[in-house]
Amino acid sequence: MKSIAIRENHLYNKTYRKGKSFVGKLVAVYVLRDLAADRLAKANPQKKRVNRLGLSVSKKLGGAVARNRAKRVIRAAYDTVKSELKTGNLIVISARGALLSKKSTDVARELRYAFSRLEMLSLAGVPESDARGKEN
Repeated sequence: MKSIAIRENHLYNKTYRKGKSFVGKLVAVYVLRDLAADRLAKANPQKKRVNRLGLSVSKKLGGAVARNRAKRVIRAAYDTVKSELKTGNLIVISARGALLSKKSTDVARELRYAFSRLEMLSLAGVPESDARGKEN
């Protein structure tokens, strides 16, 4: 399933301000509980809660070609990790300078580590509803 993008600037700002963060060599990851997750789940054809993803790549990284490559690499890395994540969150991933020379497998490894540090990985063998009930 294709990721739902964060389109509103205020959600980026809110995630930066109030969310949990992890800063690595390749990416910086910000996570915040999505208050609209239940409303979006009702509109979703599968009636599942989903994560909304926002990407941030600065012009400091280079021209349009370099920035678009960075976004493609981050999306590919996120696609390999997203099945392991808890749902119903806003996730903002910011590219860092070292990302330009790396492949999506390297970025996926760092994202997996970042999400484990942010307690976003689902518990193995426990249904999502049980895991959500235990964390509150």
